[in-house]
Amino acid sequence: MRPALRTARRKARRLVLWTLSLLMLIALSPLSARADNPIVQTIYTADPAPLVHNGRVYLYTGHDEDGSTYFTMRDWRVFSSTDMANWTDHGSPMSLATFAWADANAWAGHVVPRNGKFYWYVPVRNRATGGMAIGVAVGDSPTGPFRDALGRPLVENGEIDPHAFIDDNGQAYLYWGNPRLWYVRLNTDMISFSGSATQIPLTTAGFGTRNGNASRPTLYEEGPWVFKRGNLYYNVFAAECCSEFIAYSTAPSATGPWTYRGTIMPRQGSSFTNHPGIIDFNGGSYFFYHNGALPGGGGYTRSVAVEKFTYNADGTIPTINMTTAGPPQVGTLNPFVRQEAETIAWANGVETEPSSEGGMNVGFISNGDNIKVKGVAFGTGASSFTARVASAASGGTIELRLGSATGTLVGTCSVPGTGGWQNWTSVTCPVSGATGTRDLYLRFTGGSGNLFNLNWWQFTAGGGTGGNLLTNGNMENGTTGWTASGGTLSSATNVAYAGSRSLLNSGRTSAWQGPHQNVTSLLTNGKSYTTSVWVRSQSGTPSAKATLTYTANGTTNYLQLTPAQTVNANGWTQLTGTATVSWTGTLTNASFYVETAAGTDGLYIDDASFQ
Repeated sequence: MRPALRTARRKARRLVLWTLSLLMLIALSPLSARADNPIVQTIYTADPAPLVHNGRVYLYTGHDEDGSTYFTMRDWRVFSSTDMANWTDHGSPMSLATFAWADANAWAGHVVPRNGKFYWYVPVRNRATGGMAIGVAVGDSPTGPFRDALGRPLVENGEIDPHAFIDDNGQAYLYWGNPRLWYVRLNTDMISFSGSATQIPLTTAGFGTRNGNASRPTLYEEGPWVFKRGNLYYNVFAAECCSEFIAYSTAPSATGPWTYRGTIMPRQGSSFTNHPGIIDFNGGSYFFYHNGALPGGGGYTRSVAVEKFTYNADGTIPTINMTTAGPPQVGTLNPFVRQEAETIAWANGVETEPSSEGGMNVGFISNGDNIKVKGVAFGTGASSFTARVASAASGGTIELRLGSATGTLVGTCSVPGTGGWQNWTSVTCPVSGATGTRDLYLRFTGGSGNLFNLNWWQFTAGGGTGGNLLTNGNMENGTTGWTASGGTLSSATNVAYAGSRSLLNSGRTSAWQGPHQNVTSLLTNGKSYTTSVWVRSQSGTPSAKATLTYTANGTTNYLQLTPAQTVNANGWTQLTGTATVSWTGTLTNASFYVETAAGTDGLYIDDASFQ
């Protein structure tokens, strides 16, 4: 049962957001109304820290509490994307409670991977001293969970905004500071450092000139973001509060000397702070920041946004302005594999919450709310739509619309009451007219109050694209359709990505051994097939991949269907990719299977599709 106070608070916020959104829609042009910045609309987010890992962008943020009148922040959040348009909400893998010695101020942090682990450096208030200190947490996956690595501060001098950087020679640094700027040389364990903290000289040549403040003669304010491009080191920072703009300096080494280069993002938006993060992803460069652009937003209720940019020929960074459009989508989204409901380009009205089936679900859905999913590649068509839903009320309907929340209706799914907000069932409805690449809107209708929750959805291909070639791809029918090329294959009920079961291949004696399925009679020569399978290890952190082995005219070939990705025992990793299968002569055998690049760790798989 949902706490009445929480529901009342969220419904009050929903009314405010709905009213302000209506006013914005009246004031803005149709193009602006379809904006995708800020990139998260279900909560207020701040202080972005992006990370590229295994072909995916992970975005670590702070969380401004609703209605804050100060920097009231109690946890951190994680989102991720493969296309820079649709972002998956991974919830909160770390909070103030992670650090038993901290009592307030879950402020701007940064995550860096090393040694097969992920280290999250954050500023929090030390309960014992009352001052700000830098803590470090460690996780086995980019989405956590994270645990306090030390049980005490890593470093403490009352200053904030840590950022970690690992140089080409393997030396790691931790930078932080407001009003000063510091660094330490981290050891390879990433949770200790050598020597003492070094203060970086804040000279006007290095960090620009601030006028009218003798105690702070330079523009440097806070939030250093240090990285290397070519032979040049960049230090991007929030400059001259208040309100802040984003500026940067460069240096020939990670420790300076720094030379001020100018403004990146002018003073814009309705937040008096800003906070930078820069990455390269899939051939493009991206600049993350925050503003107060959401309804109810401001200096203490901020939202993370992102822009794509191109470095100037001489390596300088151009001026970047805040937009409501955001960057173009990278590729498309595949609707024929399971998509988390919390993978969203834009949300109206809904929020997210932890799901009893793992991960997050979309909840607090009311009549008229909707979710936009950008750039959905339907190809030549879809025949049906399946959704995982739960309702402690009487349910409602999911309208499938293209182009806008009032666009072409291609399907309607009825959602029943299930007797609880986490009592999950699957519903399926026919689809007609979903072709090409379109923006998909899931529009929710029904009576008053909260209608239902949505955990995931998936379309079934139709119109000639072909459906899933794998039997029992959801693993709910035990080991039916699957065999093991080594070790023991069993149906696991103790862990599942979705539903109640997964498939476990234990006792593997070679890396190539794994669960497999014969698809010889189902393949078409020269056709492209898309693979999606969720994998976790029984122990260890092997690199897993999906492979097709096929034999034609006596020659056996091995086609890698997905990029290899590190998997672990603490959560599920999606392997996905598209490959063209072709052969010469007569095809006599073809098998789909999941294997590891090395090692013999046991593997769980769930929700597998090859189509």
